[in-house]
Amino acid sequence: MQIKKLPLLHLLWCFLFVSQFFQLSHGDVGTAAHYSPPYLPTTCFGDDQTEFPSTNLFAAAGDGIWDNGASCGRQYRVRCISASQPGTCVPDQTIQVKIVDYAPTALSPSSAQSTTIVLSRTAFGGITNKAVDSINIEFQQ
Repeated sequence: MQIKKLPLLHLLWCFLFVSQFFQLSHGDVGTAAHYSPPYLPTTCFGDDQTEFPSTNLFAAAGDGIWDNGASCGRQYRVRCISASQPGTCVPDQTIQVKIVDYAPTALSPSSAQSTTIVLSRTAFGGITNKAVDSINIEFQQ
């Protein structure tokens, strides 16, 4: 008995469909830096302090996620995946931050230039164990 071979296109479609159930991550990767007060005024909300989360888990968007200001108010889950110094990342720690500013025009300078996201000191400290200028992150909206 001869087995019919499935067309290559049909096999590819089946593979892509099934692979969606086994993804390890649905996030993007990038870099993060940190910045310190003063945080006001912001590009997104001016002097409105009520837009800042009470947890101090907020961030400024870099050019990669700024999207002409559409990222203002968006929330991202962020976790540290690696850094230049071993042991920097807090294992299995994820934080949720709110975008409140545009990093290139933020009042305070970031610890590293041209990063995906610039986290408040509190947010950066929530996913790191050591003082470093930047880390590699996984993030998702």
